[in-house]
Amino acid sequence: MEVRGGLVATLAPRFDDLSISRPIVTVLSTVEKPSLRIQRLGRNYFLLYLMDSVKRSAVTPSKSRLARTFAKVLHLRVVTGVAPVEGIQKVKPQESSRDDQDTGSWSRSQSFDDNDEKLRNTTELEAHLAQLFASVSSIKAAYAQLQYAQSPYNSSGIQSADQIVVSELKNLSELKRCYLKKQFDSSPERTLCLAEIQEQKSLLKTYEIMRKKLESQMKLKDSEITFLREKLGDCHKQNKLLEKRLNASGHLSVLDNLHLSGISPSHFITVLQHTVKSIRSFVRLMVTEMESSGWDINAAASAIQPGVVFLKSTHKCLAFESFVCREMFDSFHIPNFSLPNESLPEQKHRHRLFFDRFFELKSARPKEYLARKPKSTFGKFCRAKYLKLVHPKMESSFSGNLSQRNLISSGDFPNTPFFNSFSEMAKRVWLLHCLAFSFNPEASIFQVNKGSCFSEVYMESIIDEPSSPPPETYPGVAFTVVPGFRIGKTVIQCQVYLSQC
Repeated sequence: MEVRGGLVATLAPRFDDLSISRPIVTVLSTVEKPSLRIQRLGRNYFLLYLMDSVKRSAVTPSKSRLARTFAKVLHLRVVTGVAPVEGIQKVKPQESSRDDQDTGSWSRSQSFDDNDEKLRNTTELEAHLAQLFASVSSIKAAYAQLQYAQSPYNSSGIQSADQIVVSELKNLSELKRCYLKKQFDSSPERTLCLAEIQEQKSLLKTYEIMRKKLESQMKLKDSEITFLREKLGDCHKQNKLLEKRLNASGHLSVLDNLHLSGISPSHFITVLQHTVKSIRSFVRLMVTEMESSGWDINAAASAIQPGVVFLKSTHKCLAFESFVCREMFDSFHIPNFSLPNESLPEQKHRHRLFFDRFFELKSARPKEYLARKPKSTFGKFCRAKYLKLVHPKMESSFSGNLSQRNLISSGDFPNTPFFNSFSEMAKRVWLLHCLAFSFNPEASIFQVNKGSCFSEVYMESIIDEPSSPPPETYPGVAFTVVPGFRIGKTVIQCQVYLSQC
């Protein structure tokens, strides 16, 4: 026996009454009234005298180290079966090793049981949460069905969705009760699979309702598009009708009571305004046909007016308007418009002749007049101007062939929207020409050369926009769009495009 720091350690050889076959190490506390506890590990018993009334914090550090030392000794003996006492090592028999193996197996079995229990609890909780999410998905699908059944109103669909919502709310309440009382499903794997299937079904139902809703919205949009297209078509028809009315001869009704002796420059200006409107209408149609046929509008405008810097892209249509005016007013100053085989009376009777021609065609429709008199002077004028203005390549790109051109060359006139627009424009130019030679002296025509300085007396800027700078700030005239006229001492300004050239 050895005494260290007030603790007594005794190595007992044998206690027959306790049937202990191996030595026992007893740790005695020096404090009075110790308590006795017998602990068994395998077939070995340890008698430990512990003091209940003394706290571990009251033990000195040396005693704590000594207690840890004895604990290590005991642990070493249990593991290896050897106890270092006074330099003598005793070997643990084979029987003690088997007991230790039994104890290890029991400990591992107990650990496995604890892990299985934790895994089962986790699986049950996951299955419970899966049921919760599946129920929420069902409520979401039922709410979507409820919304879809309201417009258009479907009473059976609303009742079905309402029943599903109420049922799923009751299911949520039951899930809450089971969670609080820890009453989970006994087959969590099966419950987890069923909950996943229910959630996927609810999602499919929600997507199906969304698909139906989007299809109904698409049908509604299609009906709106159809309605707007019809409305747009009606607007186009009304615009064409108004355009025809503006270009109709009825607007020259102010000249119905006009006499040769009473004509004045104001009458000429009225006819000129209608002529310019019909020219611009034909230009819009021609540009639209060119765009539909794949023409490069920018390249065509640059070919007509090379080297001109357009201030805006929309101003390029003025190049086409200048081209049409140049071709239609060509030979305007010649009484017979340079038409072949066209004889004129004496000078003193010419004014009456042109005035009668003006009144003959003023109230007539050009299409009907050409059908009635295809070989008239106006018919010859339309034929000559069309073949000169409309290039064969342009006509071929518009209609795919030259049948319209061949028909005009043969002496007839086609009944197509393009030619009808052209004949209306040609009629206006012809009336202006007849009225110009009804004056005594006759009206004359002029235009401004490219690069000329702007003059308010003879020129008018065709760009009439508030944001555009004043005409005096431009370098010069880029090109003439509409020619000007001079009747006696009255000057009708020509319309020019001002820009860098």
